[in-house]
Amino acid sequence: MPRADSDLFQNGGSIYWTPDTGAHEVHGAIHAKWSALGWERSPLGYPLIDESPCADGIGRHGHFQNGSIYWTPSNGAFEVHGAIFAEWAAMSWEQGVLGHPITDEQGALDGVGRYGHFQGGSIYWSPETGAHEVQGDIHARWASLGYERSTLGYPISDEYDAPGGRRSDFQHGSLVWDAQTRVVTVLP
Repeated sequence: MPRADSDLFQNGGSIYWTPDTGAHEVHGAIHAKWSALGWERSPLGYPLIDESPCADGIGRHGHFQNGSIYWTPSNGAFEVHGAIFAEWAAMSWEQGVLGHPITDEQGALDGVGRYGHFQGGSIYWSPETGAHEVQGDIHARWASLGYERSTLGYPISDEYDAPGGRRSDFQHGSLVWDAQTRVVTVLP
C-alpha cells in the first residue's frame, strides 16, 4: 500500500499526497462526500487533481484514481466510478445530454447490477450487459415499467436514432420514441 500523508485544515479541507498521485486538495461538499465514502479506502481512491470548477461553469469536481465527485449548488455532491463513470465520460461528462449526477452509484434493486441517476437520465450496468445510458421519454417509460425489474431487463444499447425518432434496446425488447407523437412504444 502506498504511503499517504494528509493534513486537515481549519476550513474543512485536506491535502492528500502519495508518490503516485502527488499532492492534491479536497474541500467543502466534495471533501464531505469523500469522507462519507471512506476517504482513500473508498472505491474512488486518492485525489488526482485539486478540486476544480466544472467545464459547464455550474459546479465543481474532484477527480480521483477510480472516479469523480461532482457538486452543484442545486444537486449537492455525488460520486461516479467504474464502468458507469467510463460511460458518462464517453458522453462528455456534465456537458453531455445526461448532465450532472443526482445520485451516487448504487446497487440495482434486483441485486445484480448498478446504476447512477443524472439530471437527464440514468446509466445502468450489469455484468452481462455492460454500462448503457437511458434518457428522456424512453427513460421515463422504462422507469414507469420498473427499470431493470421490468420485463425488458437491463439496457443493452445506448439510445440511438431510429426511423421517425429514437430507440433503446434492452435484454428482452426495445423502447421506441416517436418524434411526432412523443409516444414511447414497447417492442418485444
